[in-house]
Amino acid sequence: MLIDQTHRKWFLGSVVGLALATVVYVPYSLNSPQGPKGSSVLGLIYGSVGFAFMLFAGLLGLRKKFPVWRVGRAQTWMRGHLWLGLVSFPLILFHGGFHFGTQLTRVLMWLFVFVFASGLLGAALQHFIPRIHTAQLPMETIYEQIDRVRGQLAQEATRLVDQCCATLEGEVSGASERQRAVAASAGANWDVTVASGLQADEPTSNELRQFLLTEMLPYLEKAGPRGVRLGTAAQAQAMFRHLRVLLPPNLHSQVDDLENICLEKRQLDKQNRLHRILHGWLLVHIPLSYAVLLLGAWHAVVAIRF
Repeated sequence: MLIDQTHRKWFLGSVVGLALATVVYVPYSLNSPQGPKGSSVLGLIYGSVGFAFMLFAGLLGLRKKFPVWRVGRAQTWMRGHLWLGLVSFPLILFHGGFHFGTQLTRVLMWLFVFVFASGLLGAALQHFIPRIHTAQLPMETIYEQIDRVRGQLAQEATRLVDQCCATLEGEVSGASERQRAVAASAGANWDVTVASGLQADEPTSNELRQFLLTEMLPYLEKAGPRGVRLGTAAQAQAMFRHLRVLLPPNLHSQVDDLENICLEKRQLDKQNRLHRILHGWLLVHIPLSYAVLLLGAWHAVVAIRF
């Protein structure tokens, strides 16, 4: 979620509300003989409003789980989650007079600190990572389609290598139209002459197939670059330079295509990595948020009863 002009009203409302709460808290704190307490009238007001904001932020999960519910726009819930969740933290601090208390209250407050910090981290990630996607991933695809695209890249690489090897082994039927044109320009009339015009070379063909089986397919068929030389841009460039030295000039365009396939695979890996970073913080934020809500509700019940 980008923090843009659409957040202005929420931002201004949060700043004004927090400023008013602070203006009220300062004299209240200074004029309380034993310091501010959560059981005082103002303390209860701060605690109730803060918990209400926390509850609203927590309900975003239900709104996402049931998108058919027509209870406000999803973007409104997202903005409210961000800004009301942000304001709830200082309000809860005002509620307790900046004291973490003992036992249950202390556990609750430390959990809230982690929730607040993870929320700030998540907001920063959701603001900046989409910009990285736009700037550095021109071949970005739908995340759920990444595995399928990897499979298509592997098939395309296999087709290109088969085409090159057919040419190198003198199988004229496997040559592309462009390669046939090269042979024709060399004055080829019979199949064996055409194979010569295509610069047939069986040992090089075997090496190219070995490159496909041991380097390209293992790299293309699995997520991530770990343990594969083609996953590093510098090493990949060196390997494709070596292929261009081995292969005749009329096959260099296929080498370029193979290199572009690896480039696209590296971008898919980067997109996958950024996606995990973008969503991985939720594994911490969501469970802790619900723990804070449950403990906060229990804290309120205990405080009212005793």
